[in-house]
Amino acid sequence: MHILQLCFRVPFPPTDGGAIAMYDVTAGLVHAGHRVTVVAPNTHKHWQEANVLDHLGPNVRLVPVPVDTRLSPWKALRNLLVGKLPYNVERFVSPALADTLANLLQTENVDVVQVEGTFVAWYLDVIKRVKPNLPVILRAHNVEYTIWQMLAERAQNPLRRFYLQHLAKGVKQFEEKYLPRFDAIAAITEPDQRRLRALGCTEPVVFIPAGVDLARIHPDPALQPQPQTLFMIGSLDWLPNLEGLDWFLTNVWPAVQEKLPDMELHIAGKNPPERLQRLKAKNVFMHGFVASAAEFMQRYEMMLVPLLSGGGMRIKIIEGMAMGKCILSTGLGSEGIHVSNNDDIIVCDEPSEWVDRIVRYSQGDINCAKIGEAAAETVGRLYDNRRVVERFLELYHRFTPATV
Repeated sequence: MHILQLCFRVPFPPTDGGAIAMYDVTAGLVHAGHRVTVVAPNTHKHWQEANVLDHLGPNVRLVPVPVDTRLSPWKALRNLLVGKLPYNVERFVSPALADTLANLLQTENVDVVQVEGTFVAWYLDVIKRVKPNLPVILRAHNVEYTIWQMLAERAQNPLRRFYLQHLAKGVKQFEEKYLPRFDAIAAITEPDQRRLRALGCTEPVVFIPAGVDLARIHPDPALQPQPQTLFMIGSLDWLPNLEGLDWFLTNVWPAVQEKLPDMELHIAGKNPPERLQRLKAKNVFMHGFVASAAEFMQRYEMMLVPLLSGGGMRIKIIEGMAMGKCILSTGLGSEGIHVSNNDDIIVCDEPSEWVDRIVRYSQGDINCAKIGEAAAETVGRLYDNRRVVERFLELYHRFTPATV
């Protein structure tokens, strides 16, 4: 088959959840013998050369199109007053990208288009205008409006709350208008599958989780974790990650420090705001962007995911589980992942519960090694990328039986 994959950014390097989810599908389809053309806005934030996917072989081609998606207060204000699309979608609308996409569809035989997420769902109009009968599948990384809705509910500043509510309303209207028009939707979690059906999306709305390429996970047996250490890893320019980190530092960490003065917290993630770079707190270490997430995970013991807002699936949890890490998460952080509390993950929500679990970990009352082993087994059984790719091909087969 020839699959055109429309991404919201160049899916390389696979260092954050969105990039990992897109890249592993690209690589998996190519390894399964299919041809993939990746079209993506080449953004200032994630700029890459056109040859960055060449290592996957001759059956993949990247077509990057320069698009300026940088946040602009002036553009955000103008969008608030006269915008027809929500600002987070409007930033990805590009005449150059639309023309490139239309030209590819006119000049090449494509069997199916996979659109990666709400941010580039607007391009469905371009695709259907050029090839009305071409099957177009949306891979829903999140039900986006729910993220902004949750952030708005907890915003303390009235102006910030108003803007987030406005954004959530606009994104919901956009998703209600566009998402039901796709020929099929692949939801990344079962809760999102239910949310998409509630938005009015017509079948098939199937559940296909994100997976990880287990061949990429190579724990170094010589690298042992430092005892009495906690760590977090995730993009620090994504509002839900910042919200969760602030919640932990305000509501959990002071009590942990009082009870366990030698406990260390290590935080990694790209683009941390200046206030975090200047953070001066005892035994809190800001690492910024790390070249190897796997190596960082191996150096420290218990992984923390204090997420309060968001949707979709936390790919970093899947990676951490594959690495055999003991993970402490909020219920929302682990949402959509088939895990069992106190078996292959630890789940709790109240600050006092977080403090209790961390103290019990410190005292040896939680068997981190056993939980990590169970986590790795769960990932190998349910989230191997090869099975994920098979499920995408099964979905494509519903629309292109002659080509599979």
